[in-house]
Amino acid sequence: MNKISLPSNCLLKYSFEGNNFFVLDDTRNPTLSFKDRASSLVALKAKELGIKEIAAASTGNAGSSLAGICARLGLKSIIFVPKLIPEAKRIQIQSYGAEIYLVDGDYDLAFDTCLEISAEKKIYNRNTGYNPLTIEGKKSAAFDIFMTTKGKMPDVIFIPTGDGVVLSGLYKGLWELKKLGWIKELPKLIAVQAEGSNAVVRYMKNQKFEYMPAKSIADSISAGAPRCLYMTYDAIIKTKGEAIQVSDTEILEAQKFVAQNYGILIEPSSSSTFAAYKKYISQNKLLKQTALLLFTGNGLKDTSALKNWNHSIEPSTSKFIKEKFFNK
Repeated sequence: MNKISLPSNCLLKYSFEGNNFFVLDDTRNPTLSFKDRASSLVALKAKELGIKEIAAASTGNAGSSLAGICARLGLKSIIFVPKLIPEAKRIQIQSYGAEIYLVDGDYDLAFDTCLEISAEKKIYNRNTGYNPLTIEGKKSAAFDIFMTTKGKMPDVIFIPTGDGVVLSGLYKGLWELKKLGWIKELPKLIAVQAEGSNAVVRYMKNQKFEYMPAKSIADSISAGAPRCLYMTYDAIIKTKGEAIQVSDTEILEAQKFVAQNYGILIEPSSSSTFAAYKKYISQNKLLKQTALLLFTGNGLKDTSALKNWNHSIEPSTSKFIKEKFFNK
């Protein structure tokens, strides 16, 4: 099997407080995340070159994506993850038959560990931001937006940002469309970060990188040392965009709102974009501008986050339930 199919026509339209916005919904991809765009290209290239195994560091989505796609293509996947990743993501990786290692540390340590072992053992490495094909794969999102809108691109795009590879890849795709003359202007790219993982926000302010350990409910965008920091900065500047941060509380509130008003269950990294969009609306920063939000991961990948706003339910007898309904 040398073909991977990703859903098409995944651009959705919604309204919030009288304002219409679009969503690029990648929660329906084969392993339920945006990462499939990159993993597919990396794995297919490995298959073409006769490579039998691929390694990757991940907070969960890249690992499960690579593991699932490698299983489909008959390749071996070796995944390095922080020990505290969401259990659902760890189980998903294991379910695909990957060789998984829990690193006693954060994502940045898992990333460096994976690089060192890959170099020493000559294993093909998929690490986000390290393997250039990850950016090439993610730029396909720009093409999907272009084709679905028939060239009528949004004015502003909100992108969940940790390592910065999603934003960098999207920018590359948009830049190529502009170079071909198919679009006239580049949409403004808004890098959305969690307050506890805001290296890009800080770099935009003073053009100086200072490492700070990342900590956020949005594990998929938790990166203390963004591997595409400079590319992300360049893309934001060239599109006249910006980097903003939202709190974990805002992220969870947005996750609940999206689920209960639009029927899409997304993980915290994805809901960060809606939290940022709400801020823009409240500050009147989107006057007569069309906005698009990237939803990059399914909410079932991190059920522990959902428990923050879903109360527990105790079992009831059939008699009690019937009495509650019939005695209304």
